[in-house]
Amino acid sequence: MPTFTSLTPSTLSQLGQTFGIDYLYAGKGIDDPIAQGSVSDLPLSSALHLTLSDLEVRQRYASRSTQTIPWFLSVVIEGWIDITQGQKRLTIGAGQGFCVHFTPQAPLIVEQPAQPQLRTLNIAVLATIPNALPSAQAPQLHAWAPPSTLFAQLSATCETPLDHWRHSLVWQGLALQLLGHGLPTPPAREPQSARGMKAREREQLAQLHTELSNNPMTDYCLSDLARRAAMSPSSLRQKFSALYGCSIFDHLRQCRLQQAYSYLEKGYSVQQTAHTCGYRHATNFTTAFKRLFGIAPTEVIGKARA
Repeated sequence: MPTFTSLTPSTLSQLGQTFGIDYLYAGKGIDDPIAQGSVSDLPLSSALHLTLSDLEVRQRYASRSTQTIPWFLSVVIEGWIDITQGQKRLTIGAGQGFCVHFTPQAPLIVEQPAQPQLRTLNIAVLATIPNALPSAQAPQLHAWAPPSTLFAQLSATCETPLDHWRHSLVWQGLALQLLGHGLPTPPAREPQSARGMKAREREQLAQLHTELSNNPMTDYCLSDLARRAAMSPSSLRQKFSALYGCSIFDHLRQCRLQQAYSYLEKGYSVQQTAHTCGYRHATNFTTAFKRLFGIAPTEVIGKARA
């Protein structure tokens, strides 16, 4: 994706279509600059998308996510932003960051106030499987801060131009370090509806959740899964949803699409990947893939070949 030197309603619209974001701003002219500077992407492998921005924000604007992302991690290098998810609101300044799992039902809202310089680094985890990252059980948002040595290295790397292959390697290493520090370790607070669940039931559901995550391409049926969990099908549906915040087959569908992302990176065609994921028609697969990741399967293939 090209580097933008001026953010106008037109360029924000282009960014929004690419990343699944709605932008809100006061300007009305299609070419009125909202911010000046640069927004650029660096190609990283293994389902990680990194974006660097260095802007003079001339007028406040906000962004609202419209899709599901397994994890989104951000670090503010200079300036500050306000972020909101549900009832939780945080202000993130230089040297701080945040990590979030959002969905269309629990979107992330980021407000960029007018300021002379706002520099941020964003990492979108489009699929957790390629890097064996943990999956979020429910939408969540928390603040964090990178270690001072890592933040210093991050700031220095932003200042030092590197040739293409060095740039990619260095940023990929930094991205993995940032994820290692920024992803949450404690489990998300479980829904109230799951708090009376027996320990044995939790263990059975956790084993089932792990099995589906690790082997999403297996052909499963509800009655077999219920038998393995020693529950009735209706009880399995209700308790899985209560504990993990989604239906058992919604979880399986997301795991399959995450696995599909890595298949596309390896050179599988859209038709092959769709068939492997259990879709009879590639168009249905493409629709589901784009709804989850905000990009079409062909774009993943194009990035892998670049």
